[in-house]
Amino acid sequence: MISRLSAAPGWIETEAAVALAERLAQQAGTDYAGGQQIIMNALGGIPLGCPSKPIEVANLIAFLASSHAAAITGTEYVIDGGTIPTV
Repeated sequence: MISRLSAAPGWIETEAAVALAERLAQQAGTDYAGGQQIIMNALGGIPLGCPSKPIEVANLIAFLASSHAAAITGTEYVIDGGTIPTV
């Protein structure tokens, strides 16, 4: 049986995302945290207060690909720090 699962990441703090935050910070005359805040504001906010880390997404994918998730099917996992309210 093939399990139908998906992961839906939000803003992930990749090298490209860090570069974007740094560029926005420089343009706004602020620091990296200020650049992050600019991005978070553009996204409508991140309730957890920071972007997800790549390892957090990797850990989710590793779990979903493991035998521990064998009985899970038909599910989308949103990993975005709460940007999109879900139940």
